Amino acid sequence: MCPYSPAFLPFHFLLLVLLSSIFLPLCASTHDYHDALTKSILFFEGQRSGRLPPDQQATWRGDSAVSDGSQAGVDLEGGYYDAGDNVKFGFPLAFTTTMLAWGVVEFGELMPPDELRNAEVAVRWATDYLLKTISHPGLIFVQVGDPINDHNCWERPEDMDTARTVYNVTADRPGSEVAGETAAALAAASMVFRETDTEYANMLMAGAKKAFNFADTYKGAYSDDPGLKAGVCPFYCDFDGYQDELLWGAAWLRRASEEDNYLEYIQNNGKTLGAEENINEFGWDNKHAGLNVLISKEFLEGQVLSLESYKGSADSFMCTLVPESTSSHIQYTPGGLIYKPGGSNMQHVTSISFLLLAYAKYLSQSAMTVNCGNITVGPTTLISQAKKQVDYLLGDNPMNMSYMVGYGTRYPQRIHHRGSSLPSISIHPQPIACKDGSDYYTSPDPNPNPHIGAVVGGPGDDDVYKDDRADFRTSEPTTYINAPLVGVLGYFVANPY
Repeated sequence: MCPYSPAFLPFHFLLLVLLSSIFLPLCASTHDYHDALTKSILFFEGQRSGRLPPDQQATWRGDSAVSDGSQAGVDLEGGYYDAGDNVKFGFPLAFTTTMLAWGVVEFGELMPPDELRNAEVAVRWATDYLLKTISHPGLIFVQVGDPINDHNCWERPEDMDTARTVYNVTADRPGSEVAGETAAALAAASMVFRETDTEYANMLMAGAKKAFNFADTYKGAYSDDPGLKAGVCPFYCDFDGYQDELLWGAAWLRRASEEDNYLEYIQNNGKTLGAEENINEFGWDNKHAGLNVLISKEFLEGQVLSLESYKGSADSFMCTLVPESTSSHIQYTPGGLIYKPGGSNMQHVTSISFLLLAYAKYLSQSAMTVNCGNITVGPTTLISQAKKQVDYLLGDNPMNMSYMVGYGTRYPQRIHHRGSSLPSISIHPQPIACKDGSDYYTSPDPNPNPHIGAVVGGPGDDDVYKDDRADFRTSEPTTYINAPLVGVLGYFVANPY
C-alpha cells in the first residue's frame, strides 16, 4: 500500500499540491484491483434478504424475512437490505440494481470470467425481487419493513421481530421516482442477460416498460403521500423530484430496446422535465449528471442534434472534477477525496468515479474531448481522476487505510451494521431480541463478522476516520456505495496503470 507522507515533499511542490487541492500518490499504485473487485461483489451476499442459496459465501448470514409480503397477501421475499439495517427500501434498491447492471454493460467484458458471473448473480438477486414488486396490476410495491421500529432495534436480520410493513404506490398514490428507477434497473439488466438468458432478458424488458408506463401515467412523488412519507422519510424521501427518474427510465429503455418512441419521449419531454437544469449530482435521489452522461452516448454515436445539450451538460460536470480547469469545482478533502457534506460520502466518490470512466469510454469511442475553458480534457484525464478516487478508497490516503472491509492490512473494524456486529446465528443460534443487541452496538470490540467488501461512508472533510460504529454517517456501508464501484474496479482490473 502506498504510504501517504507529504512531509517528505519539497516545500515548493507541497505548496503547488495544496493549491490544486489534490495530493498526488507518492509511489506507483500497487493495488490488487482483482481482489478488490471480488470483495466488492461479495459484499452483496451479506446484504441478501430471503432464503440463501447453497453456494452462499458470506456464511455468517442465514435465511431472513422469508415471509415478506405475506401481510399484503403477496410474495416479496428476496432483494437486498439497503445498508446496516433490515429494511428493503425500493428506491435505493432499484438504483443499486441500475448501477450494478450499468457496470456489467460497460465494463463486464473487462472483468475476469468468474467475477463477471458473480456480478451477474448480484444483479439477478435484485431483479428477481424487482419483478415481484411490479407483478400485481395497478400497483408497485416500494418497501418492506417499518423503518422507525427497525431503527430502534439492534438485531440480526435472522432474528428481526419488528413489523414487516408493506408499502406500495398506486394510481391514486403515485411514485414516479421509484417506478422510473425500477424501469431503468430492469432495462439495464435486460442488457446484462441478453446473450446468456434471452427469455429472462425479455421478461426484464417487459417489466421495464410496464414500470415506466406506470411512472409516466401516474405522475407524482411517493413521499408526497402522508402514509408513504411516514414510512420512507427521512431515510429515502424524494428530495429532488421525480422528473429526472422519468427521463432516466426513458433513457435506459431507449438504450436497451433501441426503440424510437423512447428517444422521442426524451426529445419531447426533456425541457419540461428539467433535463436542461445543469445539476452536478448523481446518486439514488438525483440522476441528472448520470442522465447527461448516458444520453450523451446517443449524441456522440448518432449525432442526434436535439441531444447535443446533454453533452454540454456532461462536459460541464466533468470540468468541475478537473482541478486544473477554471470551472467552479467540486469540493475535495486535503488528501484528494471528492467530498459532499451530508454523510455517506463514499456514495459520491464511487458514483462519480463511474461516470468519469463511462464518459471517458464514450469520448474515446467517438474521438471527442471536453472543453474546460482554459484546457481541453480528454479520456486519459478523466480516467486519471477516477483512479485517484479509487486508490484513495483502497488505501492511498492520509489515514493509510482501506475503506473497504477485508481489503489491505488496515480497514474499518467497527462498521455500523447489525449482522456484522452481532454474533453469527451459526455460532449463537439463540435469538437476540430487539434491545438485547445494544451491548454489541456500544462495544469497543471489532465486529465479530467481517463484512468483506463493504465500503463505509468514509472520512470527513479533514480526511480523518474514527472507526466509530455509532457514527453511521461515516461507518455504515450501503449497497449504492458498492454498486458503482463494481464497474469501476472491473475497468481497473484490465487497466491497472
